[in-house]
Amino acid sequence: MEDEIRRVLTEHARLAVDVNQLGNDDDLFEAGMTSHANVNVMLALEEAFDVEFPEATLRRSTFETIAAISATLSQLTPAADVAG
Repeated sequence: MEDEIRRVLTEHARLAVDVNQLGNDDDLFEAGMTSHANVNVMLALEEAFDVEFPEATLRRSTFETIAAISATLSQLTPAADVAG
């Protein structure tokens, strides 16, 4: 799952640094992700993982770190899909 999140971030987050240089708890907004890029990341994650983020998850903290994204996706994705 983390590899796919990093791929989406590489393609859509417009970070000022290489996503592979970031730890799972590093702040993506501090790394250069804008609000506009965050929307693109959210849409790409929905497509990549075949999920829809509920309104309750649409806040900055959900997309602030790779760990936060992973935790949210784990709750939205069936267990069989999370194994990868």
